[in-house]
Amino acid sequence: VTMSREVLLDKIKGGWAGQVLGCTYGGPTEFKWRSEMIPADHHIPWSGVEQVTGMMKSWPTLYDDIYMDLTFVGVFDRLGIDAPQDSLANAFAYEGYHLWHANQAARYNLLNGIKAPDSGHWRNNPHADDIDYQIEADYAGIMSPGMVNAASEISDRVGHIMNYGDGWYGGVYMGAMYSLAFVHDDIEFIVCEALKTIPKRSKFHRCMADVIDIYHTYPNDWRKGWQVLEEKWGTSDVGCSEGALAPLNIDALINSAYVIFGLLYGEGDFGKTIDIATRCGQDSDCNPASAAGILGTAIGYSNIPEEWIEPLKIAEDIKFAYTNSSLKDCYRMSYDHALKMICKEGGKESKKAVKINRQSPEAVRYEESFPDLAVAGRVDIGKDLSQEIAFKNFFAGVVINGNVSSADKNYVARIEVTVDGQQRQIVEMPADFTTRKLEIYYNFELKNTMHEIKLRWLNPQDGAKVNVSNAICYAKRIAMSQGATESK
Repeated sequence: VTMSREVLLDKIKGGWAGQVLGCTYGGPTEFKWRSEMIPADHHIPWSGVEQVTGMMKSWPTLYDDIYMDLTFVGVFDRLGIDAPQDSLANAFAYEGYHLWHANQAARYNLLNGIKAPDSGHWRNNPHADDIDYQIEADYAGIMSPGMVNAASEISDRVGHIMNYGDGWYGGVYMGAMYSLAFVHDDIEFIVCEALKTIPKRSKFHRCMADVIDIYHTYPNDWRKGWQVLEEKWGTSDVGCSEGALAPLNIDALINSAYVIFGLLYGEGDFGKTIDIATRCGQDSDCNPASAAGILGTAIGYSNIPEEWIEPLKIAEDIKFAYTNSSLKDCYRMSYDHALKMICKEGGKESKKAVKINRQSPEAVRYEESFPDLAVAGRVDIGKDLSQEIAFKNFFAGVVINGNVSSADKNYVARIEVTVDGQQRQIVEMPADFTTRKLEIYYNFELKNTMHEIKLRWLNPQDGAKVNVSNAICYAKRIAMSQGATESK
């Protein structure tokens, strides 16, 4: 594919601009509608310049979609497009921004001796299937125009720092759609072609294929389609103990589906795409950011409607939180990285154009987090750990939720965890929010039988407190289905 440099830059700018606009529009609704659509009669305002500039200045942490991307973009800018995984992981681990879910679990792992890719593996990260890399993968496709497998390779290097399985697939899929959007303008083709990067046997592929089928069945009624999707896939969150048995679903699976809803039902209309991806609910700022970024790449910056792009132009010099980069810097860096990737992958550049060695999508390797496990129940504990806590239950996996608070932010609680009187583990839990451990204990590889777990606080300190909130128990899916059959 031969493309002028002007068109290449225009598409790169469209991808970054779309992210910011989608995030800005959906920001006020984020996780306020859980397992439900945002009603049609709920007005989502768009005030243009005031909203874009105002939110970028007054609510800079809303744009974690962008400054998380920029952590990795910055490493590629300093060390080159072949920057090693360790360098990418360290840059991520030592940044000062607050993190949640898979990102925070990975940061804790990296700071405590578990290197990438083990930092994102489900055995070490209960949030492995969460949305984290999905919202951070945009750059991989933007720097790989038309070279979809090159985007997947970048996602392999970076995405496994914090995710695995469906969580990783979410980022691979987003990167693939961005990459294809440089060389195709048919949105449904982009959605379907990018799915070829995901193994067909995976749950992620099956869910996205269902979304495409739903769109064909109800092409003029996305709300009906949403209901069908929710009935089948709405309880997909397994590993995230905050989302298990709760309306919260931060799983990459369902949130990727909402991105596809926006793209397919939006039918190439920029505002409609953002609005539908937002109204699907859950992570309703990140999902429209991805949808609008992919569409913005396909149509180019110069074709984003005036009511959307003109307000953004005024904000293009504003530095994103925790970075020294503005949108204009994003444009420049990704353009430079794209030129280098084009040459690396067998293409050529001249003064006026680039020749891209377009790639046909190839499926990445098959992965599955928490194999054969299903959420079986919650044990409410609700006690502080001033005295030993013990509980018994039947499970094959468990996550014990809790937190540490202390006036001394340098304090690290040491908690002894004993399983069945034999497995003894000392867990260190920093009081500092940036380096905190999200869960007290987790183990997804126990025998499917009765277990007793005991917790003991080894180093109590005045002004410090360890709260143990609950335990999420997991059982083998086969055992659960057999039990259900017997009860019938």
